[in-house]
Amino acid sequence: MTQRVNDTWKAVRPPAVAGQFYADSPDILRRGIEEYMIRAVTGHEQTAIALILPHAGYIYSGQIAADGYNQVRGQKIDTVVILGTNHTVPGFHCGGLYPGRGFQTPSGVAEIDQEIMAHLLERGGGDFVTDEKVHTREHSIEVQVPFVQVLFPQAKIVPVQIGGADPNMCERLGVTLGQVLKDRHALIVASTDLSHYPSAEDAPSFDLAVLDAMITLNPLTFKETIKAQMNRRLPNLQTCACGEGAVMAAITAASFLGARGGRVVSYAHSGDSLVGDQGRVVGYGAVALTKEAIQIDSRSLAQPETTDGELQPEDKKALLIFAREAITRYLTTQTLPLARDFSPFLQQQRGVFVTIHNHKGALRGCIGNLVSHVPLPRLVGMMSLQSGLKDPRFSPVRIDELKNLTFEISVLTPMKQVSGYEDIEAGRDGVVLRKDGRSAVFLPQVAAEQGWGRDEMLNHLAAKAGLPREGWRQGASFSTFQAVVFREEDFGLPEK
Repeated sequence: MTQRVNDTWKAVRPPAVAGQFYADSPDILRRGIEEYMIRAVTGHEQTAIALILPHAGYIYSGQIAADGYNQVRGQKIDTVVILGTNHTVPGFHCGGLYPGRGFQTPSGVAEIDQEIMAHLLERGGGDFVTDEKVHTREHSIEVQVPFVQVLFPQAKIVPVQIGGADPNMCERLGVTLGQVLKDRHALIVASTDLSHYPSAEDAPSFDLAVLDAMITLNPLTFKETIKAQMNRRLPNLQTCACGEGAVMAAITAASFLGARGGRVVSYAHSGDSLVGDQGRVVGYGAVALTKEAIQIDSRSLAQPETTDGELQPEDKKALLIFAREAITRYLTTQTLPLARDFSPFLQQQRGVFVTIHNHKGALRGCIGNLVSHVPLPRLVGMMSLQSGLKDPRFSPVRIDELKNLTFEISVLTPMKQVSGYEDIEAGRDGVVLRKDGRSAVFLPQVAAEQGWGRDEMLNHLAAKAGLPREGWRQGASFSTFQAVVFREEDFGLPEK
């Protein structure tokens, strides 16, 4: 409800995307943000004046946003100016301020700094206007607010929707913002995602170039870099930065306030999420613009080359911890971890199955991929979620079950087709049977666990494929593989 009191709008903007982009429960929302912050990229000594952060659903971009916010966690911040991206109101070409008291989220009301808003309107020369409708359905500012509420609970916000990417307008907005924020304990957050919708393979080359352009502190260099990337005419690429105007205004304001350098903090795309699509991704980056004259570009994010060798005990333990974490985080916080900070060896692409048993040793879920096109930790996380939540033979795992479940991982060798069933050895080989458009697979350990010989194993495998029990004897093809199998109990997991 909106009412006018002393010529000031006292409305509170209700959340538009709670329950979609982030949790609508205050406790779950806070826990999710805290989990992201625990795993955030370490903050540095530099003083950040502005951050450039993503605004997608937390399950995709929340960790990258947390990486950015962790760079300012120790700073004194009284006001956070959030420069959003106008996705919803065509034809709006100003800096749109929300004419109300605050933004409501499940965590409460984030109060708007009325004094700063009044100064922006007074000094903006018409570039800043109050406009409720550009905020009503827009998510780019809203998704930043819960982070501010958790990390800077006493801070006020100034929500500004930037309409368009005209360099002259963005420069004027940035200069005015810098003038108003001078001598204040303020942080500027520019809310933008990066490339929309290249493949996971193509996205990094576009996104990292754009991130590197941000830390030049030159809005025109940033804009020209976007233009150059778009001119590459990559199929399905719709934009390289949906918040182009917000970033240019933030760079200008930060420079006015004394920024002399910048750091590319982290990067990922939606395909890196455990639920992401590799064929069509959106890029996310975290950048800090700093008072110190540093320039740390995306080369600092380069990963070591994948190495060969055997899985080491610490690798196995890390994968088991991540498998459990994937389901636990999803069920308890509606967020997901990023599969990062693993050893170079684990960047290889191998088939994986994740098997879950209950406290009595009975199967509770088992799903996997025989081959992979993503690094091993990410596939482990994906298959853990699938095994716990999507195995059609079982109901989804519940939160109250987690403490009584055990996780097992099977990392597969490449499959090879064999000439016939005579080449199969029960207990050594995993087997894929194919016949008449039907197929089924058993992991190597299944025969040993059930006490089956080869023929009995193949009878059961044929039945699993929907074939007669001895249908494997004629007209079937077989592929075999081996597996490195390890379980939580091998490492005293889960740790108490």
